[in-house]
Amino acid sequence: MDKHEVTMEKIVSLCKRRGFVFQSSEIYGGQSGAWDYGPLGIELKKNIQNAWWKEMTQLHDNIVGLDAAILMHPRVWEASGHVANFSDPLVDCKQCKMRYRADNMDQDALAAKKCPACGGELTEPRAFNLMFKTHIGPAEDTASVIYLRPETAQGIYVNYKNIIQSNRMKIPFGIAQVGKAFRNEIVTKNFIFRTCEFEQMEMQFFVKPGDDDKFFEYWREQRWNFYKKHGVNMDKMRWYHHEKLAHYAKDAYDIEYEFPMGFSELEGIHNRTDFDLSRHTEYSGKDMQYIDQDNGNEKYIPYIIETSAGLTRNLLMFLCDAYAEEKVADKGNDDDYRTVLHFHPKIAPVTVAILPLMKKDGLAELAKEIQNELKDDFVTDYDQSGAIGKRYRRQDEIGTPFCVTVDYDSKNDKTVTLRFRDSMEQVRVPIAELSNRIRQEIKNYTRTF
Repeated sequence: MDKHEVTMEKIVSLCKRRGFVFQSSEIYGGQSGAWDYGPLGIELKKNIQNAWWKEMTQLHDNIVGLDAAILMHPRVWEASGHVANFSDPLVDCKQCKMRYRADNMDQDALAAKKCPACGGELTEPRAFNLMFKTHIGPAEDTASVIYLRPETAQGIYVNYKNIIQSNRMKIPFGIAQVGKAFRNEIVTKNFIFRTCEFEQMEMQFFVKPGDDDKFFEYWREQRWNFYKKHGVNMDKMRWYHHEKLAHYAKDAYDIEYEFPMGFSELEGIHNRTDFDLSRHTEYSGKDMQYIDQDNGNEKYIPYIIETSAGLTRNLLMFLCDAYAEEKVADKGNDDDYRTVLHFHPKIAPVTVAILPLMKKDGLAELAKEIQNELKDDFVTDYDQSGAIGKRYRRQDEIGTPFCVTVDYDSKNDKTVTLRFRDSMEQVRVPIAELSNRIRQEIKNYTRTF
């Protein structure tokens, strides 16, 4: 293996070292399947969420937002099928106590009822529901049972009529939501890829039956182009078409990304038909039909095209995709490499770093003035510690696309050095033009591979 190849171990190490992601409750030995997002991690996550939100709502006149509660009426999950069907088959080793998903095991080992780890005897498979169950109120009885939501989509479906009436929405239209969901995963693995607590970015698009195939293809194209627009290496992306469909689906595709552990799901685009609204009609007794006033008050239950992406999984993808260990071209030493994150400037946790060449002679004060001027428009960082080359490397490692160096000439001619992360090119820019120049560079940014 190439020692400069991207590995999950390198990503995990960088995330902790530079404040992207920490193990939850680390001082107590850590909580399995739970992670905390540090100063850079929360900025990156916020920027990815904002880019998605802009793409869905600001750029589409017929999509509005929603923030539904995590705790919902238990009947919601009966209607959706989660109470009856949201489970995985489990087997346990009687000897070493390892637990496995039966559908992911080697089927020969499962048939022989032998543990892959120690060869011990396995239990019979049993269903394990993935929802977190708790109680609401003072009494813990069957009447107080409630669930942490395992997906955000149902909050959209139960509010669909409210949004039509309050916002005068007409089909076709969409409802977008970003929120936390919880699944009692049997096996959490690959860092933040599969966790018990995660965030989803979902948009449910309501269409007239018969128009669903057209909009299904439309949203496949839109979601593919989102990643292309934000600088992802599209050679690492592919479509996966589901042949075995979920009980609610007419058609389903996943966008998969080639993570260090292989291709895995990043986002799903599903034609959910009228399943969800029909079930909520049945279980709630409320009429979920849409009345098409532009077509003689025609009534029908809409079909739904769903786009569902994991926010935390997107964050991991952008980290893996941006990570590189590059030879520094102007150095003769074969071991002189830099670690760099090639984030698109729109999602980078820090946009511009201001670096005074020296702490003295008024350079630090001028650098602070420049930072204060840029703060209104960009997320900034200020670093005056160490050699300028080391400071550049620190900013490369967190993905800062632009560095501004304030030197002695800056005091006299009112110019600074603007350094570009990807090319390491440096140009002199007047201080008065700096903000506009950075804004233009972001607008015209294109990543090269």
